[in-house]
Parts: sequence; C-alpha cells; structure tokens
Amino acid sequence: MNVSIRYYSRSGNTKKLAEAIGDYLEVPALPVSEKLVGPTDLLFLGGALYAGGIDSSLTEFINGLFAADVKKVAIFTTSAISKSAYPKIKALLEAKGIKVAEKNFHCPGKFLCLHTKHPDEQDCKTVSRFAAALTMDMSDTVK
Repeated sequence: MNVSIRYYSRSGNTKKLAEAIGDYLEVPALPVSEKLVGPTDLLFLGGALYAGGIDSSLTEFINGLFAADVKKVAIFTTSAISKSAYPKIKALLEAKGIKVAEKNFHCPGKFLCLHTKHPDEQDCKTVSRFAAALTMDMSDTVK
C-alpha cells in the first residue's frame, strides 16, 4: 500500500502531528509544497483554520490532486481557537471526487497563551493510533 503524508502548518502544530504519523508509519511527512509522486492509496493530509478558512497553499495542493491518483484521504487538524478544519478540507476533496475517510483527528494547537502544551506527547500517540487504524482499514481493501 502506498501511503503519503502532506501538511500545511504556520505554527508547527500540524507539522508535529504529521511527523508523529510519519515516524509511526516510517513515511516522510512533507509540506504541501511537495507534490505527490505517483498514485497514492492513502494520503494523510493535515491543516488548520486561519481566520475561519484554510490557507491558500493547502487549497492549491488540494486543487492539484486527482481522484484517479488518490484513492482516499485521511484528514488531521489542529487549532487554538476555532473548530476543526475537517469540514472545509473534506468539502474541497469531495468536490474533486476524492474519497475522504470519515474518521479524522483533531487536537488543540498552541497559540500565544492558549493550549501551550499541545500538541503534546499524548496527542502524538493518539494521532499515531489514528494512522494505524486507517492503514489497517485500507490494507484490508487495497490488495
């Protein structure tokens, strides 16, 4: 199974989760500025909300994806104040005909004096379990 990890992170919170997934799966966690190479069975895609929307870099990355090349996307997000970016990212992917995992991961992210310890070690363990569960689900369907 071909697994890739891409993320957009201004503060380092989402990057920290991407790297935890990458360490667990032994797959490099790369920023969205790095295009996908070849077909991908499962793409872990990370982002956050900034002033109520997702960053244009993440939108541009999603716009460059094709359903023929990406079988499924698993979304992970962080935020300090707002809710999860999952619905906005999911909507963009589904508009392109790309299947999105219903399971997603969200945790608080450090911003100024808010959530100063997050993502913490427990968050990284939890996102690794999230990745393990999704890769297990995919390995049953991708042969």
